[in-house]
Amino acid sequence: MGLPDLKDKVALITGAGSGIGQAAAEMLAQQGMKVCLVDLKDERLEQTKRDILAAGGQAITVDVDVADPDRVARAFEQTVKTWGRLDVVFANAGINGVLAPIEDMKPEDWDRTLSVNLKGTFLCVKHAIPHMKENGGSIVITSSINGSRSFSGFGMTAYSTSKAGQVAFAKMAALELARYKIRVNAICPGSIKTNIGENTKPTPELEKIKIPVKYPQGSQPLEHAPGQPEQVANLVAFLASEASSHITGTELFIDGAESLL
Repeated sequence: MGLPDLKDKVALITGAGSGIGQAAAEMLAQQGMKVCLVDLKDERLEQTKRDILAAGGQAITVDVDVADPDRVARAFEQTVKTWGRLDVVFANAGINGVLAPIEDMKPEDWDRTLSVNLKGTFLCVKHAIPHMKENGGSIVITSSINGSRSFSGFGMTAYSTSKAGQVAFAKMAALELARYKIRVNAICPGSIKTNIGENTKPTPELEKIKIPVKYPQGSQPLEHAPGQPEQVANLVAFLASEASSHITGTELFIDGAESLL
């Protein structure tokens, strides 16, 4: 994918150490963008940076919990201090969190999922605006088919609520920020081969609420397998570029028809 208008522009990507965030960071760097990699600092985040630098790209890393307003603000400040501009924000960081029946869900587990997924998105958009108001830009939010077109993820009420909230927030933001030529869109992946399972915590109580949903031929009609992070990264690059200049306030499903079953 060649997107020459992205060359020398600057992107901030949350959840950049693995999965969709990592794939998007590498994809945008390949297009010539300078990328700020935002995540909880670990070896995977540093490896992503090393891979981008080895390929001739430019990248910095910032250790951030996206639910922490001060740390999110510092990430944006550091990005603009380093490169003098901000053109693209990919608000991608998220957790599945604790999966439990509503009756058994602990309020603190609900709060953590909503804080990372929904509050984190708000904070990223809030802190992007001052740096994008003059020249415009593109904000992409990772939502999900859960909460927008699929509701059979038993125990995922907090997650699905946060994902539905992200879509509504993207549409509100798109209208509010159109005057500044800032576009805001939400992507809704289905099953993608990532390691989000590391922050998924199912509880034993789930067994009492599950309703059997089984498709004999599998639940991914297009490829009979989960999507790849690189496929989602292609969509992010498109939304970051001028090729999507008239698209804003839109939810885009990328799930191989999984949510249509």
